[in-house]
Amino acid sequence: MSKASNAKPQEFTITAPGASNVSLVGDFTHWQQHPLAMKPVGGGAWKVVVPLPPGTHHYRFLVDGEWRDDAECTLRVPNPFGTENSVRQVG
Repeated sequence: MSKASNAKPQEFTITAPGASNVSLVGDFTHWQQHPLAMKPVGGGAWKVVVPLPPGTHHYRFLVDGEWRDDAECTLRVPNPFGTENSVRQVG
């Protein structure tokens, strides 16, 4: 059974008014190797929906080239760069 077959759509959003380029990056995009472009949805919010397999996924946002945390995510873990990655659990 393929892991992709039980992937579940996960919505990621960030509020970044005035931003011109927002991406989602994480262990599921090989970080900056394959960033996922986010789309503006109004009111300064940006969104992307990503199918993720069950498990634990670490991620961050890149807003105009600067790393940003997910303010809505309460589960975070330290990363090797002195900041924190947000964690999404997919059941």
